[in-house]
Amino acid sequence: MKKFFVKSISALFLMTLGFNLSAQNNNNVLDGMFIKETAPTKRVVPYTHIREADVMYYKRLVRVIDLKQKMNFPLYYPVQPINEIGYVRKSLIDILRDGITEGTLTAYENDDFQVALTKSEAEGKLSAEVQVPVEDPVTFEITMETKIDPVTADKIIRYEVKEDWVFDRERSVMEVRIIGIQPIYMKIDENGIELGPSATFWIYFPEARYVLANHEVYNPNNDATRITFEDYLRKRIFSSYIKSETNVYDNRLLNDYTSGVDMLLESRRIEEEIMYTEHDMWQY
Repeated sequence: MKKFFVKSISALFLMTLGFNLSAQNNNNVLDGMFIKETAPTKRVVPYTHIREADVMYYKRLVRVIDLKQKMNFPLYYPVQPINEIGYVRKSLIDILRDGITEGTLTAYENDDFQVALTKSEAEGKLSAEVQVPVEDPVTFEITMETKIDPVTADKIIRYEVKEDWVFDRERSVMEVRIIGIQPIYMKIDENGIELGPSATFWIYFPEARYVLANHEVYNPNNDATRITFEDYLRKRIFSSYIKSETNVYDNRLLNDYTSGVDMLLESRRIEEEIMYTEHDMWQY
């Protein structure tokens, strides 16, 4: 009876191992020393409910994440999905694109999230029309034809983030939550000349959390301690500056009245104003 029990346990273990290997690779070969299961099966921690009566301070900002900044490289690279350590690592734009294609994410026309785009409309936002010269094989006459050029990850230059700052007196904390995120790409003509930034669509971040929580961000120090894109954005590990804030001028942009270093200083002033407001909420 004991031998039968041991054999049954061994067979069950081998069957489980074989199933995991099949899920990892169709050839039953494990690429690495272990199976990565944390990120692909991670669950999102729900937001804490906030009552309007407990909101003592509220401010809405639009922030820019510049992908040229070294600190933001995890959002930009890899420009093509790559296989590493039994896991397919993608850039943020590829994750958003796949989520829209699969139907797990909804793209919106504006940051008020009232007009939803269809899959074809959203995919059209991630493509640009370019004029390319085409030579006629008979007359050798050159004509210009329109070609649809897809917006790849290497063309994304920044992300715009819409966020809310709230002081909750019930918990005595100043909390920031991302409401939406929009990819911005550089439009390039057929000659490779940059025509300027072009907006795409808005993604509702509370919905995107469930997708971003299952994809890892590269950690240059230790591959065993990677976090997910949801952690990366929620914990605000990125580098950014403020583009606009709610004000009497109807959310005018900072670059409407400042430029260069002055715009960065104005962004810093707004951040310090929020920090000082939080300090003033406390009684010593």
